[in-house]
Amino acid sequence: MQLTSFSDFAFRALLYLGTLPEGELTSISKVTDVYGVSRNHMVKVINKLGHAGFVTTIRGKNGGIKLGKKPEEIILGDVVRALEPLKLVDCSNPFCHIVPACKLKNVLAEAGDAFLSTLDGYTLADMLAPHRKELLALFKPE
Repeated sequence: MQLTSFSDFAFRALLYLGTLPEGELTSISKVTDVYGVSRNHMVKVINKLGHAGFVTTIRGKNGGIKLGKKPEEIILGDVVRALEPLKLVDCSNPFCHIVPACKLKNVLAEAGDAFLSTLDGYTLADMLAPHRKELLALFKPE
């Protein structure tokens, strides 16, 4: 299973936001500068993360973005569910003519469930904890 760049950027943004002191705001521009990714794409990612409650966005002069939940409350599987179209194959008519006899969709659904089940065992805090110092060093301005 391969995640889209949308989820990749989302995880990167969450990792960056997770290294900030609690309650500290940053900007989308800062996140895009750190990773060297498209600002337009990151705006869409942050917007989606905001709607899902993973990120808080504050508009205005003193606005910015920050985590919407504590890192230990952000379950990786939930992030993927919020961002990815999880249908692995299109079994609808007229696209597929073997639906009545095909068991592939069930196997792929089981595989997708196993993938998400693994991600459900980890939080953003788990991703930050072992390498927090290294991440902080990477994100410091030059």
